[in-house]
Amino acid sequence: MGLLSILRKLKSAPDQEVRILLLGLDNAGKTTVLKQLASEDITHITPTQGFNIKSVQSQGFKLNVWDIGGQRKIRPYWRNYFENTDILIYVIDSADRKRFDETGQELAELLEEEKLGGVPVLIFANKQDLLTAAPASEIAEGLNLHTIRDRVWQIQSCSALTGEGVQDGMNWVCKHVNAKKK
Repeated sequence: MGLLSILRKLKSAPDQEVRILLLGLDNAGKTTVLKQLASEDITHITPTQGFNIKSVQSQGFKLNVWDIGGQRKIRPYWRNYFENTDILIYVIDSADRKRFDETGQELAELLEEEKLGGVPVLIFANKQDLLTAAPASEIAEGLNLHTIRDRVWQIQSCSALTGEGVQDGMNWVCKHVNAKKK
């Protein structure tokens, strides 16, 4: 098959575009997750002062991922990005137990947002490579995730640093986007 016929085939079957909002507190690992998805170098990551946008191809989808900074002063601006969100990915630093209440409150507020109503949620329990990390089951229980009834959700253990669990989470995302788009 020549290059021209490959290009024609790609053009005749365009990927579905999916808008993903990647949120979480500062230092949770959102940008590292994003760079891991894009197969980019993760050795030098600085705190996000605004937002990062990357398009990632996965399972026939073009995933447009919006990574918004998680510093307290930036969080009020998250709502500017809610429109047309297909999937919410919320990243939690599993080793930062002191901030579990804060991250739980932020997640609860997001789930109350009208513009995010019914949007599937993937929660990455990140930094599982650290000895002090709480297991995903403990985080799910602590955040009362079992009470979420208005949308599908999944908590996924991962280490954005090593990449472990990240693809499993994205497989869940693609499965639920596929179901939503049908």
